[in-house]
Amino acid sequence: MNIAAPLLNKARSHPDLLAVTDAQGTLTFGQFTHRIQCLAAGMVKSFELQKNDRVILYMENRREFLEVLFACWVAGVVAVPTNAKLHPKEVRVIAADSGAKVLMTSEGQFDGLPEALSDLHEMPRIVLVESDEFARCMHAQPLICQTVSPTDLAWIFYTSGTTGVPKGAMLSHRNLLVMSLQYAADIDQILPGETMFHCAPLSHGSGLYSLPHLFGGGHQVIEPGFHTDSVFKVLKQYRQVSLFAAPTMLTRLIHASNGIKDPAGNLRTAFYGGSPMYLSDLVKTIEIFGPRLYQLYGQGESPMTITGLSKLEHEGDLGPAHQNILSSCGTARTGVEVRVVDSSGRDVPLGELGEVITRSDTVMSGYWNNEKATQSALRDGWLWTGDIGTLDERGYLTLRDRSKDMIIRGGSNIYPREIEEVLLKHPAVVEVSVVGRPHSDVGEEPVAFVVTQPGQTISSEDLDQLCLDNIARFKRPREYFFEQSLPKNNYGKVLKTELRKKLTLGET
Repeated sequence: MNIAAPLLNKARSHPDLLAVTDAQGTLTFGQFTHRIQCLAAGMVKSFELQKNDRVILYMENRREFLEVLFACWVAGVVAVPTNAKLHPKEVRVIAADSGAKVLMTSEGQFDGLPEALSDLHEMPRIVLVESDEFARCMHAQPLICQTVSPTDLAWIFYTSGTTGVPKGAMLSHRNLLVMSLQYAADIDQILPGETMFHCAPLSHGSGLYSLPHLFGGGHQVIEPGFHTDSVFKVLKQYRQVSLFAAPTMLTRLIHASNGIKDPAGNLRTAFYGGSPMYLSDLVKTIEIFGPRLYQLYGQGESPMTITGLSKLEHEGDLGPAHQNILSSCGTARTGVEVRVVDSSGRDVPLGELGEVITRSDTVMSGYWNNEKATQSALRDGWLWTGDIGTLDERGYLTLRDRSKDMIIRGGSNIYPREIEEVLLKHPAVVEVSVVGRPHSDVGEEPVAFVVTQPGQTISSEDLDQLCLDNIARFKRPREYFFEQSLPKNNYGKVLKTELRKKLTLGET
């Protein structure tokens, strides 16, 4: 089944339901899908698109993003959503790798694009969604949704590329359909009139979860970006609001909630993921928003769907047993297998560290145009995630770190997240990141980059004592660097590569 079909079916049965609201106004399901089918026809005719051609979406959050996304699928072509925060030179890498025929963008993203793409062997056609050219596409006769195979490509999801050239995870129509069904099975069944608020990039998790919300008749409310004031306003204005948030976004909401009466408002579900959420921050979030949180563990290679920690599991007494559950990322999602293995692929004993691998119908078919990376990531049907974790006897998965972030000191493994959790116990610490620094005798040693509350200072001695009171002496950081902020990528993940680079260049 074409992944666009459930949306078209919903519009056929409930054309007057509200579908999308942004700064331009509101569209019903009937209006929204009519525009999508006209746009699909216009794109095919104007750009001579053929089945499986690639179309890049490079624009800020706006309704045209969803229109182009679904128009691609109606036309039987492949969408390549790209984060609007990327530099044009980074977009060039994706354009070159994907061989995209068309690049749909907006006036706000246009500067520098033609120059960045000009030396490509086959430069994609750049189309502004505000242009007459785009408007003419909307005047075509609606295109009937094209028949596709379940394994045909629908979305090429490029990794964030924090450690090198991004890779394009190939997601099929089946992958996205199963992901949407798993949302209904594990998180919420969406009912007509409920709200999905998009303040995180539509090119990432928020856009992926627009699918089950649209299929259920949900109303998509779109903001160009994340602003705490806008979030609290939407939580008051709309009913049954769900939203996707990176942990850093939830942290900002916590700090901004002071003085707001009932900050949770009409929040139904806030699903968070993309990077670990530290226990201290999670406890504060639960205190503010209540047990309306769902933790997602997934990757672009298995979109949003490996394990989950339910809203019910966020509810509890916050005692030691409950905190152990909150420190995990939950259990395997519906239809998903999860194992923790050694380097040979053998299951490690419960509680012992190993690499997390997963198998399901949500897992990608491979990386676009990169057989070497595909063979490394997919082995005997299992996706090797590169994440290090443990499984307990109840099936709860607890992540430690990415394998590349593990520090080996004198033959002993040190997992930065364990140290970071301890340092965040200090009330003056806002953010912290621990990385390994080369050492001539022991190989590596941990050092910590720390961000404190505005106007507050902490001594290295205080932090050192905190570590000595909670973890083994050999794990404590050998030096603390106090920063105004930590470098992050476009999805809110701390760039440990940049911190290591600062150490190498002596900029600390």
